[in-house]
Amino acid sequence: MTGLLWHNTSQNQPSCYINFMRIALIMSCLPLPALAWEFSPDPICTLTHQADTAEIAITYDVTLPEYALFITLRSGEWDDAPSFEITFQGGIPVTIGTTRHALSGDSATLSVRDRGFDNVLDGIEFNTALAAGTGAQFITADTSNAAAAVQAFRNCPADAPALS
Repeated sequence: MTGLLWHNTSQNQPSCYINFMRIALIMSCLPLPALAWEFSPDPICTLTHQADTAEIAITYDVTLPEYALFITLRSGEWDDAPSFEITFQGGIPVTIGTTRHALSGDSATLSVRDRGFDNVLDGIEFNTALAAGTGAQFITADTSNAAAAVQAFRNCPADAPALS
């Protein structure tokens, strides 16, 4: 059986089948994209998630102090709508909306800034899913595995150096 993956040892199997099996084995060993929510304290407190259609990032800059939410579409652009809302589904369902959102120059990133984000962080931590968007355009994300990363993010400002 030595070399089974590299040679067609059965005359009944076409070589394309063996090539497919090689590719399948190689692909099964490659790392998958991160589906979890992740926390990083550097250079500022950041919580990120790679959703199917967008990247979600929440930052906290202790020097401002200000929270910011960024949702960057993987393809396309956000509609220029008068309001933005985020709905959380699961343990503590809630919908939060604002008219103080902004689009990047290429309209791929939608951002919201504020001095308080407890309702957003609670929504991510205590629910299982979110839908965020403008008008009829929404992205969705799984939040069922976000609690530990949200807790680390919440603790980050306490760990930040004091301003002099």
